[in-house]
Amino acid sequence: MYVSRLVLDHFRSWSSCVLDFSPKINVLFGSNGLGKTNIVEAIEVISTGTSHRISSLMPLIECNNSCATIRLNTKNFDNNDLDETTYELTINSKGANRARINSGKSLYMKDIIGLVKSISFTPRDQNLIFSDPNIRRTFIDQAGALLIPNYLQVLQEYNHIAKQRAYLLKSLSNNNLASSTNGYNPISDLEIWTGKFIESGIILTKNRKKIINLLNEIFPKIVDKLSRSSNFASIQYNPSFEELEVESKEDYFPQTAISEHFQRIYAGEVARGYNLIGPHRDDFTILINNHPAKEFASNGEAWTLALALKMALFKTLEEKNNQKPIVILDDVFSQLDESRRKQILEFAKEQEQVFITVASLSDIPKDDNLSEESFIDISKIVEKNNNQDENFFNNNLDSNHKDLLKDIINNRKNNIENNSNS
Repeated sequence: MYVSRLVLDHFRSWSSCVLDFSPKINVLFGSNGLGKTNIVEAIEVISTGTSHRISSLMPLIECNNSCATIRLNTKNFDNNDLDETTYELTINSKGANRARINSGKSLYMKDIIGLVKSISFTPRDQNLIFSDPNIRRTFIDQAGALLIPNYLQVLQEYNHIAKQRAYLLKSLSNNNLASSTNGYNPISDLEIWTGKFIESGIILTKNRKKIINLLNEIFPKIVDKLSRSSNFASIQYNPSFEELEVESKEDYFPQTAISEHFQRIYAGEVARGYNLIGPHRDDFTILINNHPAKEFASNGEAWTLALALKMALFKTLEEKNNQKPIVILDDVFSQLDESRRKQILEFAKEQEQVFITVASLSDIPKDDNLSEESFIDISKIVEKNNNQDENFFNNNLDSNHKDLLKDIINNRKNNIENNSNS
């Protein structure tokens, strides 16, 4: 499967955009700020339901608009048009996000996530080693959306329950619901939501543990190949529900143990007004010889470990689906020396479809396998859209508004030209 066409409406910086792609390598080039990363981010979002750049989907909607739409056409590699499939995702500022397949009935977003497999490699991948746990949870959730059926549904259900329980805790902490009113008992309600929270959290934790175990089967070998050292690398899952990591005993029940944990921290949760434990606080650690890499790894070592982690997900997906996922290399060449650039390009040439974004073509090593159709000049796409805007203004606006908007359009063109020259 490869992406043959992408259409964006009010997505990030793109009011509208239509792009056709090669089934092999696609190089999107142009000055910074033109929207190259926004284009490949749209593929990542419709593939995994999330973006490595943000924690929610709201920033994906263009300013002063209520929704953004991504339409993505895929084909099989035999180029049979009868096998073309159109996936559509509408991200709404209010209400549920909706999806369609081949203009069919309205679906939830979760119904199309994971159908298009993609892996993104970005300079931000180093954050998987050094940065906050939220970055690593986003990675594991993207992996879950691609590897485990209904993972996103389990995650959404857990987040909904966690939000409801946190609301009750906050209300109790403010003494808004401290006493029974009209027969309503907030403590009893909290007990019900806590039970749901534990049940949903256990399912999510077990799914995440399964993901880490799958990645751990490949990750050490990839690190060994990339670093060529005797160090042993591994991934350690650190679930917030630590009770699930206890070795099974005949008289041990994890759900009961977690419930008892909540009883012990009840006063602290009410005082703070939020959930103190649960999968929303999960993390994982990259280990080198059983020591946390974040404590001593250099920038170069962190890059190697992060790259190995993404490649482990790539290989796991390839083996699971007997098909290579789409590869996105977002501005990675600018971060590498010439030797690493050639190494990454060789990796790209071995894949089925690849998207590469660069500010300058000089960042990519010259290669005869990159044909003219592999390159997409984003500045020309922006200029084309501006010309369409100008034609619309000329046909629909009075003279005073035309003069004002012409000035705006000319300023945009001048900015693009200045960026290109620089």
